[in-house]
Amino acid sequence: MKTTTKGRRGGKAKQGVSQGKGTTQVGSRAKQRRKTNSSFWRRWGWGIAGLVVVLVILSVVWLTRSQPGEINGIVTYGNLSRGHVTGVVKYAQVPPVGGDHNAVWQNCGIYSQPIANENGVHALEHGAVWITYQPSLDASSVEQLRSLVRGHDHTLLSPYPGLPSPVVISAWGVQLQVKSASDARLAQFVSKYEQGPQTPESGATCSGGIGTPDEQ
Repeated sequence: MKTTTKGRRGGKAKQGVSQGKGTTQVGSRAKQRRKTNSSFWRRWGWGIAGLVVVLVILSVVWLTRSQPGEINGIVTYGNLSRGHVTGVVKYAQVPPVGGDHNAVWQNCGIYSQPIANENGVHALEHGAVWITYQPSLDASSVEQLRSLVRGHDHTLLSPYPGLPSPVVISAWGVQLQVKSASDARLAQFVSKYEQGPQTPESGATCSGGIGTPDEQ
């Protein structure tokens, strides 16, 4: 009887030792996993965080560049009158960017001959962008300007004698002078100011007025 009891006790002791070893092994494996995870984050954590920061910065830059912002060289004019008048109007700017104008607007499109200021200004009031160029501008440059106007329903292009710069682009109350038809600011100007927030009569048509453009 004593032997049996001792045998049972011995078996229980061995079982306890076995369970203890098992518990120790489980704990050791968990500790090893924690150590591995910690090592992974120490090794790669900062790299991943840096990559996220770079992606955020690139996204901000892309969004900024995709939206038309400030354009260097822009001159703005305020307090422009908007009365309808007959006859020739003397404007302060060349070409004009606003003021009293003819009751009929210039139809938007591409013209190979000069148009009347008074009709052009009315088109500006409707949200048009008016690109003017010196008549002596070379043919390839004129074609570049034509390509800027094509596909837009609120843009005008015409030669303009006496311009202060080879190319001048205007909208109601804003104007930019450039020396080259390839200046990237021209496209930015069209994108920002065609039917832009400065338009007095936003949504008004630029057809059904006066003039037959060579291209529309």
